[in-house]
Amino acid sequence: MNIIRSRFVLALPAVALIAASALVAHQNPKVGGAAMYPNKNIIQNAVNSTDHTTLVAAVKAAGLVDTLEGPGPFTVFAPTNAAFAKLPAGTVDNLLKPENKEMLTKVLTYHVVAGKLSTQDIKKLIKAGHGKAELKTVSGGALWAMQHGGKIMIQDEKGGTGAITIPNVNQSNGVIHVVDSVFLPN
Repeated sequence: MNIIRSRFVLALPAVALIAASALVAHQNPKVGGAAMYPNKNIIQNAVNSTDHTTLVAAVKAAGLVDTLEGPGPFTVFAPTNAAFAKLPAGTVDNLLKPENKEMLTKVLTYHVVAGKLSTQDIKKLIKAGHGKAELKTVSGGALWAMQHGGKIMIQDEKGGTGAITIPNVNQSNGVIHVVDSVFLPN
Protein backbone atom coordinates (compact mmCIF):
# COMPACT_ATOMS: atom_id res chain seq x y z
CA MET A 1 0.00 0.00 0.00
CA ASN A 2 2.87 2.39 0.78
CA ILE A 3 4.38 1.71 -2.66
CA ILE A 4 1.09 2.61 -4.34
CA ARG A 5 0.76 5.75 -2.20
CA SER A 6 4.37 6.74 -2.99
CA ARG A 7 3.81 6.31 -6.72
CA PHE A 8 0.58 8.31 -6.48
CA VAL A 9 2.33 11.11 -4.58
CA LEU A 10 5.13 11.15 -7.16
CA ALA A 11 2.68 11.11 -10.11
CA LEU A 12 0.46 13.85 -8.76
CA PRO A 13 2.86 16.77 -9.49
CA ALA A 14 3.40 15.46 -13.04
CA VAL A 15 -0.35 15.32 -13.65
CA ALA A 16 -0.73 18.83 -12.21
CA LEU A 17 2.06 20.11 -14.47
CA ILE A 18 0.47 18.56 -17.56
CA ALA A 19 -2.93 20.00 -16.63
CA ALA A 20 -1.44 23.45 -16.00
CA SER A 21 0.44 23.32 -19.31
CA ALA A 22 -2.76 22.43 -21.16
CA LEU A 23 -4.59 25.30 -19.44
CA VAL A 24 -1.87 27.82 -20.37
CA ALA A 25 -1.82 26.56 -23.96
CA HIS A 26 -5.62 26.92 -24.16
CA GLN A 27 -5.66 30.40 -22.66
CA ASN A 28 -2.74 31.76 -24.64
CA PRO A 29 -3.09 30.89 -28.34
CA LYS A 30 -0.31 32.08 -30.56
CA VAL A 31 -1.17 34.64 -33.21
CA GLY A 32 1.51 35.84 -35.57
CA GLY A 33 4.12 33.90 -33.61
CA ALA A 34 3.27 35.57 -30.30
CA ALA A 35 1.33 34.32 -27.31
CA MET A 36 -1.90 36.22 -26.70
CA TYR A 37 -2.69 36.78 -23.05
CA PRO A 38 -6.26 37.01 -21.75
CA ASN A 39 -5.15 39.47 -19.07
CA LYS A 40 -3.90 41.97 -21.70
CA ASN A 41 -6.11 44.22 -23.82
CA ILE A 42 -6.61 44.08 -27.57
CA ILE A 43 -3.82 46.55 -28.36
CA GLN A 44 -1.31 45.07 -25.89
CA ASN A 45 -1.69 41.70 -27.61
CA ALA A 46 -2.06 42.86 -31.22
CA VAL A 47 1.22 44.80 -31.23
CA ASN A 48 3.08 41.51 -30.66
CA SER A 49 1.56 39.67 -33.63
CA THR A 50 3.80 39.70 -36.70
CA ASP A 51 0.68 38.86 -38.75
CA HIS A 52 -1.07 42.10 -37.75
CA THR A 53 1.49 44.86 -38.33
CA THR A 54 -0.67 46.49 -41.02
CA LEU A 55 -3.74 46.43 -38.76
CA VAL A 56 -1.78 47.92 -35.85
CA ALA A 57 -0.38 50.68 -38.09
CA ALA A 58 -3.89 51.43 -39.34
CA VAL A 59 -5.33 51.53 -35.80
CA LYS A 60 -2.60 53.98 -34.80
CA ALA A 61 -3.16 56.15 -37.91
CA ALA A 62 -6.90 56.27 -37.21
CA GLY A 63 -6.36 57.26 -33.59
CA LEU A 64 -8.20 54.19 -32.27
CA VAL A 65 -5.54 52.93 -29.84
CA ASP A 66 -7.17 54.49 -26.76
CA THR A 67 -10.58 53.12 -27.74
CA LEU A 68 -9.30 49.55 -28.21
CA GLU A 69 -7.34 49.78 -24.96
CA GLY A 70 -10.57 50.80 -23.21
CA PRO A 71 -12.83 48.56 -21.15
CA GLY A 72 -15.03 47.35 -24.02
CA PRO A 73 -15.97 44.63 -24.31
CA PHE A 74 -15.32 44.38 -28.03
CA THR A 75 -15.40 41.61 -30.60
CA VAL A 76 -12.74 42.37 -33.21
CA PHE A 77 -12.49 40.62 -36.55
CA ALA A 78 -8.76 41.17 -37.09
CA PRO A 79 -7.52 40.98 -40.69
CA THR A 80 -4.00 39.67 -41.18
CA ASN A 81 -1.30 41.35 -43.25
CA ALA A 82 -2.13 38.82 -45.99
CA ALA A 83 -5.77 39.97 -45.88
CA PHE A 84 -4.71 43.59 -46.41
CA ALA A 85 -2.41 42.46 -49.24
CA LYS A 86 -5.45 41.07 -51.10
CA LEU A 87 -6.86 44.61 -51.46
CA PRO A 88 -6.19 46.42 -54.75
CA ALA A 89 -2.68 47.85 -55.02
CA GLY A 90 -2.29 51.17 -53.23
CA THR A 91 -5.46 50.82 -51.13
CA VAL A 92 -3.70 50.50 -47.77
CA ASP A 93 -1.23 53.30 -48.49
CA ASN A 94 -4.12 55.51 -49.57
CA LEU A 95 -6.15 54.73 -46.42
CA LEU A 96 -3.18 55.51 -44.18
CA LYS A 97 -2.88 59.08 -45.51
CA PRO A 98 -3.93 61.69 -42.93
CA GLU A 99 -6.55 63.12 -45.29
CA ASN A 100 -8.29 59.71 -45.39
CA LYS A 101 -8.48 59.23 -41.61
CA GLU A 102 -12.31 59.31 -41.62
CA MET A 103 -12.55 56.52 -44.21
CA LEU A 104 -9.85 54.50 -42.44
CA THR A 105 -11.72 54.84 -39.15
CA LYS A 106 -14.94 53.67 -40.82
CA VAL A 107 -13.22 50.60 -42.31
CA LEU A 108 -11.55 49.67 -39.01
CA THR A 109 -14.61 50.20 -36.81
CA TYR A 110 -16.55 48.10 -39.33
CA HIS A 111 -14.49 45.17 -38.00
CA VAL A 112 -15.63 45.76 -34.40
CA VAL A 113 -18.85 44.62 -32.74
CA ALA A 114 -19.81 45.87 -29.29
CA GLY A 115 -19.81 43.07 -26.72
CA LYS A 116 -17.84 39.86 -26.46
CA LEU A 117 -19.00 37.21 -28.94
CA SER A 118 -17.24 33.86 -28.92
CA THR A 119 -17.60 31.61 -31.94
CA GLN A 120 -20.08 29.58 -29.86
CA ASP A 121 -22.15 32.76 -29.42
CA ILE A 122 -21.93 33.48 -33.15
CA LYS A 123 -22.99 29.91 -34.00
CA LYS A 124 -26.04 30.31 -31.74
CA LEU A 125 -26.93 33.56 -33.53
CA ILE A 126 -26.52 31.82 -36.90
CA LYS A 127 -28.81 29.03 -35.79
CA ALA A 128 -31.39 31.50 -34.44
CA GLY A 129 -31.20 33.38 -37.76
CA HIS A 130 -31.84 30.17 -39.75
CA GLY A 131 -28.35 30.08 -41.24
CA LYS A 132 -27.32 33.74 -41.12
CA ALA A 133 -26.69 36.18 -38.28
CA GLU A 134 -26.54 39.95 -38.65
CA LEU A 135 -23.87 41.60 -36.52
CA LYS A 136 -24.10 45.37 -35.98
CA THR A 137 -20.69 47.00 -36.07
CA VAL A 138 -19.60 50.03 -34.09
CA SER A 139 -19.31 51.93 -37.38
CA GLY A 140 -23.09 51.56 -37.77
CA GLY A 141 -22.87 48.99 -40.53
CA ALA A 142 -23.67 45.31 -40.59
CA LEU A 143 -21.71 42.11 -41.10
CA TRP A 144 -23.34 38.73 -41.65
CA ALA A 145 -22.05 35.50 -40.18
CA MET A 146 -22.81 32.05 -41.58
CA GLN A 147 -21.31 28.59 -41.42
CA HIS A 148 -19.80 26.92 -44.46
CA GLY A 149 -17.87 23.67 -44.35
CA GLY A 150 -17.41 23.87 -40.59
CA LYS A 151 -15.99 27.40 -40.72
CA ILE A 152 -17.61 30.63 -39.70
CA MET A 153 -17.69 32.95 -42.69
CA ILE A 154 -18.25 36.69 -42.49
CA GLN A 155 -19.84 38.67 -45.32
CA ASP A 156 -19.56 42.44 -45.65
CA GLU A 157 -22.00 44.97 -47.12
CA LYS A 158 -20.27 44.82 -50.50
CA GLY A 159 -20.69 41.03 -50.72
CA GLY A 160 -17.08 40.17 -49.89
CA THR A 161 -16.50 37.21 -47.61
CA GLY A 162 -13.78 35.94 -45.33
CA ALA A 163 -13.27 33.16 -42.82
CA ILE A 164 -12.42 33.20 -39.15
CA THR A 165 -9.05 31.45 -39.18
CA ILE A 166 -8.10 31.73 -35.50
CA PRO A 167 -11.16 31.96 -33.24
CA ASN A 168 -11.67 33.03 -29.64
CA VAL A 169 -8.46 34.88 -28.84
CA ASN A 170 -9.64 36.18 -25.48
CA GLN A 171 -8.51 39.59 -24.27
CA SER A 172 -9.11 41.50 -21.04
CA ASN A 173 -11.51 43.78 -22.94
CA GLY A 174 -13.11 41.37 -25.40
CA VAL A 175 -12.17 38.80 -27.99
CA ILE A 176 -10.32 38.76 -31.30
CA HIS A 177 -11.19 36.48 -34.19
CA VAL A 178 -8.42 36.47 -36.79
CA VAL A 179 -9.86 36.72 -40.31
CA ASP A 180 -8.42 36.22 -43.78
CA SER A 181 -10.12 39.21 -45.44
CA VAL A 182 -10.63 42.91 -44.95
CA PHE A 183 -14.34 43.71 -44.74
CA LEU A 184 -15.58 46.80 -46.51
CA PRO A 185 -18.64 48.87 -45.59
CA ASN A 186 -20.91 50.58 -48.10
